[in-house]
Amino acid sequence: MPLREIEIIPLTRPLNASVTPPGSKSITNRALILAAMADGRSVIEGALLSDDTARMAAALQALGFAVETDAPQRRITVFGRAGRIPAIAADLDAGNAGTAMRFLAGFVTLGRGRYRLDGSVRMRERPIASLLETLRALGVAASSANRDDRPPIIIDMSGAHFAGGEATIDASLSSQFVSALLMPAPRWPRGLRLTVRGETAHPFIAMTTRLMERWGAHSTMRDDTIVVAGGQQYQPMEFSVEPDATAAGYFAAAAVVAGGVVTIRGLEADSLQGDSGFFALLERMGARVVRRGGAIEVASGAELRGLDVTMNTMPDVVPTLAAIAPFASSPTRIRGVGFIRHHESDRIRALATELRRLGAAVEEFDDGLGIAPSTLHAATIETYDDHRIAMAFAVAGLRVAGVRITNPGCVAKTYPNFFRDLATL
Repeated sequence: MPLREIEIIPLTRPLNASVTPPGSKSITNRALILAAMADGRSVIEGALLSDDTARMAAALQALGFAVETDAPQRRITVFGRAGRIPAIAADLDAGNAGTAMRFLAGFVTLGRGRYRLDGSVRMRERPIASLLETLRALGVAASSANRDDRPPIIIDMSGAHFAGGEATIDASLSSQFVSALLMPAPRWPRGLRLTVRGETAHPFIAMTTRLMERWGAHSTMRDDTIVVAGGQQYQPMEFSVEPDATAAGYFAAAAVVAGGVVTIRGLEADSLQGDSGFFALLERMGARVVRRGGAIEVASGAELRGLDVTMNTMPDVVPTLAAIAPFASSPTRIRGVGFIRHHESDRIRALATELRRLGAAVEEFDDGLGIAPSTLHAATIETYDDHRIAMAFAVAGLRVAGVRITNPGCVAKTYPNFFRDLATL
């Protein structure tokens, strides 16, 4: 039976630990899509094995692809079909995986059938209108089954001779809408000329184009327009997934709030992940951050200072920063992340609610949070079935006695062994 809650045991001495986070979820799910479009066998080493990536792998299998997972070796092998989708009909379940829902919506434009994509109760609340509208503008029969611009969605390619083309997309709610169109675009005869509107997490778009380049497809970006030539091939390859920078952030934050030093192995200075910028934020707050080869060492400083920061380029580490902000000596203001209200939970509301439950002084804004220095106390944290809420507040529990996390199993979405790894500290 799943645990209903777990108590976090505060640290009694400064940290001196070394950790290797699991593979990046964002990179793993992109690699799975790219491998499926390549011509032949690709091997993805160091892959994240979690609910999100299992949903993507299962969807590819439902579409007719051979996908083999070697869990002990953290290896996934995909047999690509050179931009063709074998199945002419499929019902795909993305669960609570936003990357699976969005990326698959673009990917199935390479098919010649009717595809239905659905997900969890929360996924059915998450907007996808912008992606559907852009697909329709390109000539795809893309619709919402309930006519509410939310999943379940239907992409009907039966009888279609889809070629790609030119379009504009509003990416203010998610950069994943952009990546969903970019990855299949090299296989479209006319390719894609996409103009991106709205504030979005551009590092994730850059991650997509850099990975496309690694797999053999080229694109160019000038100002807010991305051009992908059609008729390109993806090449099969052996690919290694770097550790997840968002997951690394929890352990870096642990060193900052609990004292001591944590060495995070496997993250290079030229990481593909925008969330690797979190380490620079910790430096601004007073932490000592040293990069040595393929490792990052984070140590607590003499004082933890608050900061005023716009975080639209690294939205997944907002919960981590919010959870440690009450320990700072000055206020913290988080800006520019109104779109995270549409993530696995309304993260701005959830963070404000749970910080107050711990005793923090918090002001909630449309686009973020204001958090004052506060003395925290014991509390049971509601997680809203949101993995990042659970993991972020577990870090606060390393400093505050009596913090309990409800539904700890929700971390299986991206980091199944998080609480085991946290306990090793």
